[in-house]
Amino acid sequence: MSPDAQPTPEVPAGHGYAVVESRDVFQGRVASVRSDLVEMPGGSVSQRDVVQLPGAVGVVALDDDGRVLLVRQYRHPVGRRLWEIPAGLLDSTTETPTDAARRELYEEGGVRASVWHTLVDLLTSPGMADETIRVLLATGLVPVGEGEEFARFDEEAEMERRWVPLQEAVRWCLDGSLENGITVAGLLAAAVAGTDTESLRAADAPWLARKLPTEPAT
Repeated sequence: MSPDAQPTPEVPAGHGYAVVESRDVFQGRVASVRSDLVEMPGGSVSQRDVVQLPGAVGVVALDDDGRVLLVRQYRHPVGRRLWEIPAGLLDSTTETPTDAARRELYEEGGVRASVWHTLVDLLTSPGMADETIRVLLATGLVPVGEGEEFARFDEEAEMERRWVPLQEAVRWCLDGSLENGITVAGLLAAAVAGTDTESLRAADAPWLARKLPTEPAT
């Protein structure tokens, strides 16, 4: 049974948490904030502020030697450079998550992949934000050809790359050296999956928290 299975008649569905009022508070370049008044059990009303984000994809790129690609870039909210898996926003209404992952791996890692699987889908902070992220496993890696790499701007202009054995990267997750949430989740999921990719979902598998664009006809 899935964790979101329908309740039986003996188990009530629970309170509906109806929104009785909603207003937009802030609109930024990427994030926005919405303030809702929500009906709580017992009849009271409580304010819930929601950070709205477009969602994103992350890529665990695993080569034939068991190494994963990490990139290092400056993250302004924490004021530090972090080692992470390649990742990017889903801010296109037509680009599929897999296409976005291909683009990010190409732009940030200088790599193409021929085989893709879904590792994990994440709600990064469901108590305050609607952000959802899909982490994909990319294998069958091939470096891009000479002269093909995109020009890099802003933080990407000084982005560092490093290929690290997966088990070493997992140790970095456990000792606190890697802190980015989608990086930690993706690397641990890849380590658990190992070479058993048959147990993984397809790259375009249904995504509970997000409606996927239709894949282009081939």
